[in-house]
Amino acid sequence: MSLLRLTGTHPPAAIEGGRVTIDGTGFVINGSQLPAVTIGGVGARVVFASSTQLAVIVPAGLEGGHHPVRVASGASTGEAGFVSIAASFATGLHQVDNPVFDRDGNLYVTYSGTRGQQVPVSIFRVRPNGTRETFSSGIVNPTSMAVGPGGGLYVSSRFEGVVYRVAPDGSVEPFASDLGVACGLAFAPEAEGGTLFVGDRSGTIFKVDRSGRATMFTSLPASVAAFHLAYGPDGALYVTGPTLSPYDALYRIATDGTVTKQYEGFGRPQGLAFDAQGTLHVVEALAGTSGLYRMRPENESGEPDLVLAGAGLVGVAFDRAGGLVVASNDTAYRLPRAT
Repeated sequence: MSLLRLTGTHPPAAIEGGRVTIDGTGFVINGSQLPAVTIGGVGARVVFASSTQLAVIVPAGLEGGHHPVRVASGASTGEAGFVSIAASFATGLHQVDNPVFDRDGNLYVTYSGTRGQQVPVSIFRVRPNGTRETFSSGIVNPTSMAVGPGGGLYVSSRFEGVVYRVAPDGSVEPFASDLGVACGLAFAPEAEGGTLFVGDRSGTIFKVDRSGRATMFTSLPASVAAFHLAYGPDGALYVTGPTLSPYDALYRIATDGTVTKQYEGFGRPQGLAFDAQGTLHVVEALAGTSGLYRMRPENESGEPDLVLAGAGLVGVAFDRAGGLVVASNDTAYRLPRAT
């Protein structure tokens, strides 16, 4: 009989429904039952099993925090480490891109709705203590959000092709228009001019000056969903946009508009954001490999690391204290500290 030996669990974090892998030796898979796995004392469904590896789905109902992963295989039991579960932070949403934090640690999330749908609340604000409140109404299909150099919130409408500026009281005014199917937003820092970049789903990346005047910056293949933008500490713009291709690229756009493919291994990349250390994180929505990936700063062309497992994710945001939020279409999940 093989002796059960557990060597670890990865990735280090997950949301409910995420796929977690347990490494070891001596898993008994040729008996009448597969090994039994619990996370935080709750049974997890095994979806893959070999003598050296198990893959399980994180069960619903776990509270946020660190939970032990335990395995029972044959007559042996053992602990394979811990996984950090991101707690549900806001529900009843319709996110199609990243949520965003303001300077005070408030999180902004959207209810985007179907094309052309006028919904009662366009943007919700979630306080650091988890209290959700109505913040702004009247934007049709709010899509992407970004906080400008002055601390103001900006929101794109993919239905109207407009970027709105949102006042502290939630009232809105058009800032830039005629932007096609406007989706992804990202600002350059104040020291670099504070330019706003906007991704048009048909393939154009616009840059918008402080007066709201838009000019074409560069172009990419058209996206079937939305463009997602993030401005990097290296002064470059990073972009993802799902297409009908089996693999989609993470693009890097230099200050002169030159486009290069930073990484080509994603199947359906979506939201992306930089953490406080300047490391880029990308949401991968492809079934089987879905979750949040960290690009390796020491080797930018290398394979990214899966840091959080979760199905159906679309967006990611970091707060100033190092906290992490990932969002599916309808729920935002929070970890107090990024893994």
